[in-house]
Order: sequence, then C-alpha cells, then structure tokens
Amino acid sequence: MAGVIVGMSGGVDSAVAAYLLKQQGHNVIGVMLRSWVAEDGTESRCCEIDDAQKIAWKIGIPFHVYNCLSEFREAVTRPFVRDYICGLTPNPCIECNRYVKWEKLLYVAQVMQADYVATGHYASVIKLPNGRYTVKRAEHTEKDQAYMLYKLTQEQLSRTLTPLGGYTKDEVRRIAAEAGIPVADKPDSQEICFVPDGDYAAYVEANAETEIPGEGKFVDEEGRILGTHRGIIHYTVGQRKGLGIALGHPAYIQKINADTNEITVTEEASLYTTEITCRDVNYQSFEEPQPGTVYRGMAKIRYHHEGQTADICVTEPGKVRITFDEPVRAAAPGQSAVWYDENGCVIGGGIIEPEK
Repeated sequence: MAGVIVGMSGGVDSAVAAYLLKQQGHNVIGVMLRSWVAEDGTESRCCEIDDAQKIAWKIGIPFHVYNCLSEFREAVTRPFVRDYICGLTPNPCIECNRYVKWEKLLYVAQVMQADYVATGHYASVIKLPNGRYTVKRAEHTEKDQAYMLYKLTQEQLSRTLTPLGGYTKDEVRRIAAEAGIPVADKPDSQEICFVPDGDYAAYVEANAETEIPGEGKFVDEEGRILGTHRGIIHYTVGQRKGLGIALGHPAYIQKINADTNEITVTEEASLYTTEITCRDVNYQSFEEPQPGTVYRGMAKIRYHHEGQTADICVTEPGKVRITFDEPVRAAAPGQSAVWYDENGCVIGGGIIEPEK
C-alpha cells in the first residue's frame, strides 16, 4: 500500500484520519508542522506536540515534528496583520492550508518518498471525468470544510487523501474512543490558532510593522458624521455590537474605508447585496474560462454561509463578478467566496473585493 504523510495537530480529527489510513493498510507517518508559538512559549492548538506523540504511539506509527515558523509568518500572520490595517477581514486558515500545510507536507513526502499526504478535514478530494481534481463537500454538511480547501492546486490535490469526508463528528469521536485514542473527547478548537483569545485587534497592534490607523469617523451612507470610532482594526463588515454610538436604532457596519479612515454604518437592510467581485481566483473543477464566460454555481461568501445560487462571470484573468439570485448579507472584503457545482464540488473561489 501507499506511503502517506498525515498532518497531525494533536486533535481527534487528524488522529482518526491517521488511524483509518493505517487500518486500510497504508504505511502511515505522522507529521506535526510547528507553525506558531506565543511569546510565553504557548503552542498553537494546531501544534500540541504532546498529544500528537501520544496518539502516534497508540496508533503505532512513526511521528516527526517539522518547524515552519518562518513560512507561517510570511504566508499567514504578516498578511493577516496587513489586511486588518487595510480594513479587510482575512481568512488565515485558507492561506495556511495552501501555502504552509500542503507545501510542507508534500516536501516531507518527497523527502520520505511517500506517495500521498492526508489531513483530518471533513471533505473529499475526487478526480473528475475531465481529469481534474476538486474538493467535494462532506456528506454531513454541519462539519463540511471544503470551503477551507478551495485554494489547493491540482498538484496538491492529486496527492491528497481526506479519509473523513464520509463521517460525522460523532462517528469520528466514537472511532477514536473504540480505538483507545487518548483525545477522543478533546474539545474542538474554535479560534484562530495564533489569536487564542479572539482579540484580533490586540494581535494586530502587537505585530504591526507599519503605522496603525487611529481614531476616525463613523459616517452614514450620505457621508454625514455620526461619531468617532476607535480605529478600523477593531471592526468588520456586518458588525453590530461594540460600535459605541447611539442612533436610536440598530446600526451595522456597511463599509470600511482605509483610505479616509471612515466607517460607514447603516440599517440592516442596507447590508444586503446581489453582486460582489472577487480577485485571486483559483479554479479546481475546470480550467479558468475566457473573460466574458458566465456559468452557474452555488456561492458561499463565508465559511458558515449556506450558499446562494448565482451567475459567475469571468471579467478578466483571476477575477469574477458574482450575481446572486437572492441578496446575500454582509459580504466582507478580505473573506473568500467559494462556489460549487450541483454535486457539491468546488468549482473555484476568490477573495471578495471592497465595493468601488
């Protein structure tokens, strides 16, 4: 059977992925990518070495740790900080998957002469009749993570196994418990690994390499000044709580303008739009069509968005305009939009651009 490098975090999902592959007869090697360490030495929830070592020992597989601190800083945390300073809302996990996890795991596979890499993501990598590889949504949608993998390349996908695509979280925990894997009941991580307390603004302030915009003005859609904000790094599109202004009605952030240091607030109805544009588009199900091509898809504008049917128009290389059949709420620039075909396979995805 094939040699498989399994990316292990110390959590139950990657543990069961490694266990299932070993049960299938593969030559499994567990690898932890040590990507981030806090100033006090605290490891990321993606890098809990002690738990991963215990899992590997229980399963009976070799285990290795590789540092990728510099790669993670360049591809994930530095862009994260820059995006917040520019008034965007980034998704660092997507960038980590594309530029850190898969790059490093495939490098390790090359060194160890392994055939595949594998992770504990809830999704399935499949080969289409046209010969291309794509990510298909998990059979149990409540844990589906295909959205997070839309940036993977054809080369990366062709060498990727995702054994949890057909399982529920409860089933994964039951498998772990029956196998005696010590993290069967370990809670899921809910936060970004390098911001464990969820205070993104504090992280940006502590790690910024350029000047951070200070206080600015809240304005309405006509440009009238409504109050003063603390700095754009503290806010995101669609936010309601913590604005610190009283208008006599619920107010939501509609737009963040880094150039003027202004934040536009509005009533909820104005958060809805039927059209967005995306840059840096990556295609999986087929090659990028020619500009002017229009095709249909089910597009999600954030990880927890259920998705909405839409027309996707290629406007220029690497860019699309998405026109939804029904309005979508609070499409935040910097987040990723991902669109799927009728079978739940990723067609492509890109980063939402600010309104012009």
